[in-house]
Amino acid sequence: MDFGLSDDQQILKDTIRRYLESECPTTRVRAIMESDSGHEPALWHGLADLGVPGLAIPTAHGGSGLELLDLALAAEELGWACTPGPFLACAMAAVALGAIDDGEAAAHWLAAVAAGRAIVTLALGEENGVWDAARLSTRARDGRLTGRKPLVPAADVADAILVAAEDDGGPGLWLVERGARGLEVLPLRGTDMTRRVAAVRLTEVPAIKVAAGRRALDRARDAGLVLLAADAYGGARRCLDMTVRYALAREQFGQPIGAFQGVKHQLADLAADLEPALSLWWYAAHAHDHIPERAERHAALAKAHLTDLYDRAARVATELHGGIGFTWEYDLHLWFRRAVFDRAFLGDAESQRLRAADLASW
Repeated sequence: MDFGLSDDQQILKDTIRRYLESECPTTRVRAIMESDSGHEPALWHGLADLGVPGLAIPTAHGGSGLELLDLALAAEELGWACTPGPFLACAMAAVALGAIDDGEAAAHWLAAVAAGRAIVTLALGEENGVWDAARLSTRARDGRLTGRKPLVPAADVADAILVAAEDDGGPGLWLVERGARGLEVLPLRGTDMTRRVAAVRLTEVPAIKVAAGRRALDRARDAGLVLLAADAYGGARRCLDMTVRYALAREQFGQPIGAFQGVKHQLADLAADLEPALSLWWYAAHAHDHIPERAERHAALAKAHLTDLYDRAARVATELHGGIGFTWEYDLHLWFRRAVFDRAFLGDAESQRLRAADLASW
């Protein structure tokens, strides 16, 4: 059995990395993240021209018809470059749209996302850090939604929001378009300025029910967990790479600081922890499409482990850089901030490990 990437997958990664190195250096990352919206349509359209938003969207809707692993490989490269924009929001929404009951709505919005013509996001989380479709407080009644979603990615630039809510039949998914009556989108300034979130308030908002039950919601959440794990891996590798380069260039007492055992050991430990972690999120992505009975648990494990590791890599990297690592002018804080987002969004490592334990009947 071959546990490596195919030639096509490696080409995909290399193509995205070359594009981002050329079109999204940290100077552009900073300009976009410091803008009012945190989104630059030109960059997003460039990624759409490469096919990134449509990687896992069926070919019938204008996508590439690939699997979550391919989408996660793109997420790894976006994490490496600290790429700003609505990738995570659109990716989770596309997975949800691919599992909904309303074929007409799915066809319309999936085609628009794949082409980069529209941004769609998923509003799942509830107050007090609830990310479970079994504990929704947002309510639907007579085609109208009432509730509050405190952390919705890219909501302020989204053309449509898929809202997780509950009606008399249980949990489901409703589609709300931009500008709907009673819809309030309140942008938030979070730690990670490359992926903006907003609080969404719904007051008797007219909406279309597109899915009943938890399937679409759970699929989208699990895909999001894997994509966060992949982003975390890419970001952690970048932190390690930046620190190795710095340790070889920065001198103290007449020699590079990388020659000191205290520095070498910490970098070696990070490298040793990162390498085997790669297979964890690869397997979780593979399970999402091929081993559904294991998908939920392994998505939780991958998210917990990789985001914990990213957090540690960012902290060690900052400490080994010394004072410059804490400054706004030096780029390392871009990845430190991103690590904070990856750790918290969709539930922290502790909550994911508890879920994994429950799913294993421990």
